[in-house]
Amino acid sequence: MFKTKLSESRAWGELKTSKFMDRHIGAIAALILISLLSSLSGTPFDHSISNGWEAFLWGLAEPVISLNCLIGIVAIGLLSSVFVRGAAIAGCFIFATVLGIVIHISQLNLPGTEIAIAISTIVFGTMLMMPNQLNFLVLALVGISAGLFQGYANAESIVAAGMIPVVAYILGITLTLFAVAMSAREIGVAMGMGEINRILPWKISLAGFAFCAIGIVFLSNSLI
Repeated sequence: MFKTKLSESRAWGELKTSKFMDRHIGAIAALILISLLSSLSGTPFDHSISNGWEAFLWGLAEPVISLNCLIGIVAIGLLSSVFVRGAAIAGCFIFATVLGIVIHISQLNLPGTEIAIAISTIVFGTMLMMPNQLNFLVLALVGISAGLFQGYANAESIVAAGMIPVVAYILGITLTLFAVAMSAREIGVAMGMGEINRILPWKISLAGFAFCAIGIVFLSNSLI
């Protein structure tokens, strides 16, 4: 009797976890689709911001409409799930993105932005294909570097904006970064990426290969 109830409880818990993970996967897949459609349709990325509300909305949308940036956020979330305290890695990435925005607003030059973002995407994809060899410090440093360049690139539209729009923009972009990175981390945890003797799910390997391919395409376009 006790074993039956325990088995039913465990099965119910696994079902809830599966549904929870499916929702995260569905949400991220929808964001990637939106980003891809925005890129293919030629949605204008150059825009002016005149008030705090516009700045907040663009802050929410900016990481989503830029496919190369979105891929980096998803990758850092998945990779952070390998470590017990991996949330700190995602936190460093988000903080570095905000710092990149501040650097751009301060009129400081950060050269080779698009090239650096593309290279970081390739590195993230490579890491996803061999998570057993990940190092916490190396991943954190790559995440910080990627965040700096992504934040710098995203801040183009608010360089001439006032203080209130800048703060609203940073708030919006931080919320999106946190939501996407943490959702990706939950997916990685549910797939067992943090287990010591894990067998890498083919979906994660495929994602890593796709991220590398996207990074190579963006790198080629940046060098042309």
